[in-house]
Amino acid sequence: LQIISLVHISGPPGHPGHPGPQIGYAGPQAAYPGPQAAYPGPQAAYPGPQAGYSFPPAGYSGAGPVGFPVQQQPVYNQPGGPAQVLWMPVPLPPPDCPPGLEYLSQIDQILVHQQIELLEVLTGFETNNKYEIKNSFGQMIYFAAEDTDFCTRNCCGSSRPFTIRILDNLSREVMTLQRPLACDSCCCPCCLQEVGDRCCEDIDFEIKSLDEENVVGKISKQWTGFVREAFTDADNFGIQFPLDLDVKMKAVMLGACFLIDFMFFEKAGGNKQKGGVW
Repeated sequence: LQIISLVHISGPPGHPGHPGPQIGYAGPQAAYPGPQAAYPGPQAAYPGPQAGYSFPPAGYSGAGPVGFPVQQQPVYNQPGGPAQVLWMPVPLPPPDCPPGLEYLSQIDQILVHQQIELLEVLTGFETNNKYEIKNSFGQMIYFAAEDTDFCTRNCCGSSRPFTIRILDNLSREVMTLQRPLACDSCCCPCCLQEVGDRCCEDIDFEIKSLDEENVVGKISKQWTGFVREAFTDADNFGIQFPLDLDVKMKAVMLGACFLIDFMFFEKAGGNKQKGGVW
């Protein structure tokens, strides 16, 4: 048996009595915090764009859809950066044209410029060759880079096997050139042909038809000046062919240009400029 006692506290006569605390009453509120701090006044002026902020170039339309390859042509580097690079606009591919070779369908001349490698100049160690491939207007068509290990480059010299990968402006590999280890022994008849030393002039290699009666093109090693010729093996080449020549044959002539560079103008063992034995 539970006994519940109710205690009633009465007030003054005539007063109904204190009702007791209300349900959910949280107690007295905290003390008034007093007046707020004085108004600090207007804020400092906007300092402007931060250092290093680069304004978008004229005509910038914002980022494209995610995953969508942007193929705007031509492409320039921003001012203040490296030298400006202008890529050739992508032409419409002709029928039965292999992907990436459509650039060759619109040109009758190619310029191949080998980059000077500062590390190679300073140390004498052979580095991977890199080439800029341009049209007659100086617009970049492709970029080519050798893919060879250190020991192969510096032990086998100009006779080394190599793989050269040719990329377009979207870094797609459009051509791959491979060469096995070359023999430069006098026991092999194909190794006895030479190009003699010719100073201050271009050296031309004619490309002939199978019957050797018609000249279908020409590869020229261009003279680049005494200093560059004496202290580096970075060479410039020009390739000429008919405009209507099949793009596959144009690609073969481009590959022949790299082979000529290694056979005749690349440094041999001992860092001596090769005289042209192949």
